[in-house]
Amino acid sequence: MADPELEAIRARRMAEMQQQMGLPAGVDSGAGYPGAYQQGGGDQKAEQQARQEEMKNTILAGILDQASRSRLNNLKLVKPEKAAMVENMLIQMAQTGQVQGKIGEDQLKNILERVSEQAKPVGKVKFQRRKVFDDDSDDDY
Repeated sequence: MADPELEAIRARRMAEMQQQMGLPAGVDSGAGYPGAYQQGGGDQKAEQQARQEEMKNTILAGILDQASRSRLNNLKLVKPEKAAMVENMLIQMAQTGQVQGKIGEDQLKNILERVSEQAKPVGKVKFQRRKVFDDDSDDDY
């Protein structure tokens, strides 16, 4: 997807989100009751999270091909934290213009390897064995 197309999609989506956040002209707000448009704090928060998730999925669908999208979904089932890191990384790359065209499965594997290297545990466990004076196996007979 070219940069102008992506910018047009972003602008259109932002306009939709701004329209949903405030009352646009010509929308009935529920027979004149000011609180009728907004259902409540919890519902509004859930709607906002759903919109963000939808926007994230839209961006990811635009930059990932079908095979890499299914690989990312499989990773999300097994390791949701790692999948979220990769998704955020991919979205950031798309927003900064580092992605040209669709990301294939091989490119996604390389990104996953880079994330795995960054998330490797730092510490190692060392076992110290106690040395016993009766080490000789000759004394057993």
